[in-house]
Amino acid sequence: MSKFKERIARYFKNNSKKSIAITAVCYILLFVCALAVVIPSLWAVATSLKYETDVLDVNVTLIPRRVTLENYTSILANRNVPILRWFWNSIKIAVVYVVLYLFITSLAAFAFSRLRFKGREFLFWLGMSSMMIPGVINMIPNYIIIDKLGLVDNMFSMIFPGLGGVFGVFMLRQFMRGVPLAYDEAAKIDGANSFQIYFHIVLPLCVPVLVTLAIFSFQGNWNDYVWPLIVTNSAETRTLTAGLATFSGSYAHQYGKQMAGAVLSALPILLVFLAGQKYFIKGISIGGIKG
Repeated sequence: MSKFKERIARYFKNNSKKSIAITAVCYILLFVCALAVVIPSLWAVATSLKYETDVLDVNVTLIPRRVTLENYTSILANRNVPILRWFWNSIKIAVVYVVLYLFITSLAAFAFSRLRFKGREFLFWLGMSSMMIPGVINMIPNYIIIDKLGLVDNMFSMIFPGLGGVFGVFMLRQFMRGVPLAYDEAAKIDGANSFQIYFHIVLPLCVPVLVTLAIFSFQGNWNDYVWPLIVTNSAETRTLTAGLATFSGSYAHQYGKQMAGAVLSALPILLVFLAGQKYFIKGISIGGIKG
């Protein structure tokens, strides 16, 4: 406690009143922003643990007066709403998507950052310009392609279209440009080819950025709502987010069960973030400033 007091006293001594005021305002704003994010999440969890009569009570409370798991057991046991099947579909699709996305984007980033070929910069910035096109514009062409390939109502229809995203290419390229080319030259002297340099030298150095990109891509695929609704026809092939649309219709006025489904859908993203959080901040910082 004494050390903490000494640090506080030293901070006030070494900083002017103006800088202290600015710091205080920044912390207050961050606290307000944190509340804006945390309170809706806590509200959803609290609602999912309430009886339906308590949810509709005019006396609103964030902490449940009576805690129950009935909402969770009810939706998991309902055979008309195969939420466990949707859950498994979402996990399977998201994992395959993340693995393929990281492999493709890392290969492209390696080519744009380490290899020398004609039109490299033009192709890179041409790809970057595609980020300015809203994704909704591509839905009809993507659906036509998926339909021609016979992949409608198939898990691959929710994987392949997203593999063309170039954000990961930009993020990895920025980091790879900061890796000294001397590593490549030393490997070439030992007889390594370009793929071996990519796989054994450059890629292991990109672990923090790869983990960060994996979190982003997993979250994007998991939360995708409109596209799975378009390309799926049967309940067996739907993802969790698309299935929740049907789920909400089944429980139109049962808010506790709807919140239980929403909480279950958010758990995997939370677990993925917690598993990779030690790389996340590092990956964000170095991925944006390297190169």
